[in-house]
Amino acid sequence: MASRTLATTALLLSLNLLFFTMVSSTYCPPPPHKHHPQPPAKATCPKDTLKLGVCANVLKSLLHLVVGTPPKTPCCSLVSGLVDLEAAACLCTAIKANVLGINLNVPVSLSLLLNYCGKKVPSGFQCV
Repeated sequence: MASRTLATTALLLSLNLLFFTMVSSTYCPPPPHKHHPQPPAKATCPKDTLKLGVCANVLKSLLHLVVGTPPKTPCCSLVSGLVDLEAAACLCTAIKANVLGINLNVPVSLSLLLNYCGKKVPSGFQCV
């Protein structure tokens, strides 16, 4: 009788293992989610571009190495509340519209002004 109980137990254990193996082998995980990078957001300037004309003196001083440090107050205070991308868009617009009144190398001028005001040119940003 003990051998029959042992055989039944072994048979049930084998069937359980077989069914669990079959169930777990049919599971297919979902395919990995493909990340589609979003195109960079178009930068906009929330400020009045004409007001950025005050940055001309700062830029002239930085480009022509005028003795002393140019005042940060009028120019940098205009872009102080903006994130780097907005500040870059504002200054880019001002430079391209020639609001500053001087002919400039746009990428260099933009970088100089942003750095002077404690901002950075965002990676991949192009002043167009």
